[in-house]
Amino acid sequence: MSETQEFKSWMCVVCGWIYHEEEGAPDDGIPPGTRWEDVPESWVCPDCAAGKEDFEMVEI
Repeated sequence: MSETQEFKSWMCVVCGWIYHEEEGAPDDGIPPGTRWEDVPESWVCPDCAAGKEDFEMVEI
């Protein structure tokens, strides 16, 4: 039985930009495969600079 969790996506509720765990945000220093809980609290949305607290998990 595999214990690998599926990757999730998180959307900025301010501008709609989506962070995909599987893709990461390499241009912003977040490597592919980085889980949302492992993204630093100081990270901000690359489109609108909203804080991590302004993101919600979304099903895509």
